[in-house]
Amino acid sequence: MRGNNVLGLIFSNVHEERIRELTDKRTMGSVPFGGRYRLIDFPLSNMVNSGINKVGVITKSNYQSLMDHLGSGKAWDLSRKREGLFILPPFTGECTVFNSRIESLASINTFLANSREEFVLLTDSDVVCNIEFTDVVSFHMKHNADITIIYRKGKLPEKICDPTVYTIDADDRVQDMLINPRTEGVCHYGLSMLLIKRDLLMKMIADCVSRNLYNFKRDFLQRNIASYKIYAYEFKGYTQSICSMNSYFEANMALMQPAVRSELFNANRPIFTKVRDDMPARYGLGSGVNNSLIADGCVIEGSVENCVLFRGVRVGKGTKLENCVVMQDTTIGPDCRLNYVIIDKDAVIKNDRSLFGFHSYPVFISKGSVV
Repeated sequence: MRGNNVLGLIFSNVHEERIRELTDKRTMGSVPFGGRYRLIDFPLSNMVNSGINKVGVITKSNYQSLMDHLGSGKAWDLSRKREGLFILPPFTGECTVFNSRIESLASINTFLANSREEFVLLTDSDVVCNIEFTDVVSFHMKHNADITIIYRKGKLPEKICDPTVYTIDADDRVQDMLINPRTEGVCHYGLSMLLIKRDLLMKMIADCVSRNLYNFKRDFLQRNIASYKIYAYEFKGYTQSICSMNSYFEANMALMQPAVRSELFNANRPIFTKVRDDMPARYGLGSGVNNSLIADGCVIEGSVENCVLFRGVRVGKGTKLENCVVMQDTTIGPDCRLNYVIIDKDAVIKNDRSLFGFHSYPVFISKGSVV
């Protein structure tokens, strides 16, 4: 199956209320991650690596930083005369902002109708993983499925957003679907990704709208399990759902593990991002860095351990950082002590400050703050 027979759609704003500290002035897709990336880089790169060369990004609000990051799509080889990257505005035909996933899909009906691709791949932007979508398309074709959902097998993560658990038979067909269940032990939980024929998607969305049904999981999927052939593809690689400040912190800290980094940043399926030309990181006399990710443009004169530092971060002399996530162009003055702290962009931590959180409750400093 040709990858360019698939249209990619990314929801850039889902579950923003779960990490409102980071999404107050930006959309979920533009939340910084891993020292140099944004969350949308992962689904977008996964699609490009799978040969999908037409991708629509569905926006809702606070998407100026997202547009600045994506630009024309050049970083993902999506700056093209035909196909390429499309930023889809957050308005329905009546010029009102949509309030549900079904409304957002209904609002881009013209975009879907004018597309020529046979299949549509829907994905959220809050799941960090590196997946080969060509395998999903092959699985879909092999089973002649109407809809293919992507799931993981294992114990349901405690902090996953709106979990969906599937009952799957020996032929990988979905027999039942539970939304926000109370379950223990091993189960099959969804990753908010699915593949569907474009014509069928438009038909099902129109049916939901005509019946005034706007809950995607309940009205679009659960209600139609008996009506359509819905199959499930198991993804066995590393995944992390970003649905709380704690899960965001843990996902960044997990990058310290070589096994996680090698799987997430596979050289055969690279994660692309916007290029920012900057000088290499600079380390002053007496500085020390241990088990940390340091992006280019950083100036380190203190001690850094188990931290993720984004581009342009400055750490003053005598300062000690432990278990911190420090975002772009933040300045930390001399003789500070920070442990379990998340600092947003362009913040200033003045001299001799001490900030201490805990692993399950990191302290958060908002964008542009002066402490």
